[in-house]
Amino acid sequence: QVQLVESGGGLVQAGGSLRLSCAASGRTVSAYAMGWYRQAPGKEREFVAAISWSGSTTNYADSVKGRFTISRDNAKNTVYLQMNSLRPEDTALYYCATARTYRNALTSGTIDYWGQGTQVTVSS
Repeated sequence: QVQLVESGGGLVQAGGSLRLSCAASGRTVSAYAMGWYRQAPGKEREFVAAISWSGSTTNYADSVKGRFTISRDNAKNTVYLQMNSLRPEDTALYYCATARTYRNALTSGTIDYWGQGTQVTVSS
């Protein structure tokens, strides 16, 4: 089993920044790919970003490219999502996720474990 706990969400004005953290425990999560997903009210959960176990490979949704950065610290079993130039449309519940392979981390249907989510609200 793997436990994921997100933190860092909150209320921010448009153009502002937030840094989300996800602390993982349980199995050797440093060997797992990690990802961030989000779900806005009335919408389906969508992919935001993913990172390979080594941190050498990353992928982003087109809507966040150039504004968000995913990173990880395997010594701390933690993955981060730095979010800059936030927009009202970024408002959502953000979930941390992990998968056995990087490819599996890119699709919600193949995620192995989910966190409980942290709310991000961007005001205009």
